[in-house]
Amino acid sequence: HTVYRNYQRLTLQETPGSVPPGRLPRHRDVIVLWDLIDCARPGDEIEVTGVYAHTLDAAPGAMRGFPAFSTVIEANHVARRADEFAAVRLTDEDRRAIRALARDDGVGRRIIASIAPSIFGHEQIKTALALALFGGVAKDIGGKLRTRGDINVLLLGDPGTAKSQFLKFVEATAHRAVFTTGQGASAVGLTASVRKDAVTREWTLEGGALVLADRGVCLIDEFDKMGDADRTSIHEAMEQQTISVSKAGIVTTLQARCAVVAAANPIGGRYRPALPFAQNVELTEPIISRFDVLCVVRDEVDPVADEMLGRFVVQSHAAAHPLAEATAGDDDADAGTNAAVDAGAGAIPQGLLRKYIMYARESVHPRMSDRFSDRIAHLYGELRRESLATGSVPITVRHIEAMVRLAEAHARMHLRDYVRGDDVDVAIRVALEGFIAAQKISVKRALRRKFAKYLYARRDHFELLCYLLGKLVQEKLTFHALKHAGAIPDSVDVSIPDFEAQAAALGVIDCADFYASSLFQRQMFSVDAARAVIVKVL
Repeated sequence: HTVYRNYQRLTLQETPGSVPPGRLPRHRDVIVLWDLIDCARPGDEIEVTGVYAHTLDAAPGAMRGFPAFSTVIEANHVARRADEFAAVRLTDEDRRAIRALARDDGVGRRIIASIAPSIFGHEQIKTALALALFGGVAKDIGGKLRTRGDINVLLLGDPGTAKSQFLKFVEATAHRAVFTTGQGASAVGLTASVRKDAVTREWTLEGGALVLADRGVCLIDEFDKMGDADRTSIHEAMEQQTISVSKAGIVTTLQARCAVVAAANPIGGRYRPALPFAQNVELTEPIISRFDVLCVVRDEVDPVADEMLGRFVVQSHAAAHPLAEATAGDDDADAGTNAAVDAGAGAIPQGLLRKYIMYARESVHPRMSDRFSDRIAHLYGELRRESLATGSVPITVRHIEAMVRLAEAHARMHLRDYVRGDDVDVAIRVALEGFIAAQKISVKRALRRKFAKYLYARRDHFELLCYLLGKLVQEKLTFHALKHAGAIPDSVDVSIPDFEAQAAALGVIDCADFYASSLFQRQMFSVDAARAVIVKVL
């Protein structure tokens, strides 16, 4: 008698993150039967237990006139990897190194300095990409409404400003990344395609780049070269993070929970600051509003910055040369390169940074309290008013959510379970920098003056900390004069824990930048780390 049973053929492919550079991902067909049907969707990461067997291919055999066999896996068990970071397991030693790194107060600056350290400057882009790699926290409200936690970033700028190099660095650092270009990407290649199976002659579903990048990062270079119809297809994937398919009798929804980092060139190749953002790029308002951070990169002529850039590039080439270690002057080149990367913070090795990002995304879910809501709401009202007056980038409710996501990502970068005031400051500054950079040059200066309190908060902290430190020094001097009959000492020591406790009471959490600032040194202060004191020479 004939037994009819459920039959499904899956194509198992290597995860994009585990494929060595320059090699295509290997794939193998898997046959599932009975109750294993529909246990996995395109883009899922699965573990298959089964029998490696051969099967007769009827169609090629009939064409060639002799039997042709192919190999398949007959599945006995299929397990979905619920753990999004299952591809790389962290050892106890890795966890100890990550926790030791997180205890450093300046870990945020070190992570930003470690984003593409071979590229000079562009601190705003590096901050935005670092926050996008960590991402915010996705909210699922009662199982009915889902708000995305991934941060979308658009890099728009002149040629030769290292946009593609930034994307390549993110591809090498993110735990799962899919890289594509706008010229070679179609709507079907980005979302999902339907094709007829050669054996069963039935329609099958194949996931595109956004589906394969689920719980990772999708990188799109030359974003402006995509056709309008192709670009419209990713609207749903960028906000709802799903892809709805209704083709050839297949009606389904695929998950595309990924951050989108896109790079585009302006119309005519050069960004014209006299025109607003919308007239500089061939992108519609719906797609622009879906990006949380806009980074405008301009290739401006600045003799001082150009000389520093030229020195940095030459030193980088000298230090990276295969024979550099054998030369006598390579130490100077290395020192110059490292100094140019970041004067105050040492870059983190890329392997450790990758593991740190995995650990943070897996274990840390920061929460924002209600006390910051008035601040963000007030800023949103001001931005709406300015957006209406200038008519450039439309400000929508998505920008409020973007600031919340950026603040959560900055807290996650420091492995904190709650969002602090400085996290909100960084989020507001990153969002504002993108908004102001997208304005016409005539409006930009007025906006910078208006929002100066948000953009230059750290610089104002230096003056405040200097005043606080001077007050503590004066108290020490008064005490010493009363104790020693008016004698004045050569130097005064102020305890670092006492100073930082008083600074924290004023809302300044991290004082490391102040210690490295020129204002601190000009006032004849120095830090004695061994005794944990600040020394003031009189």
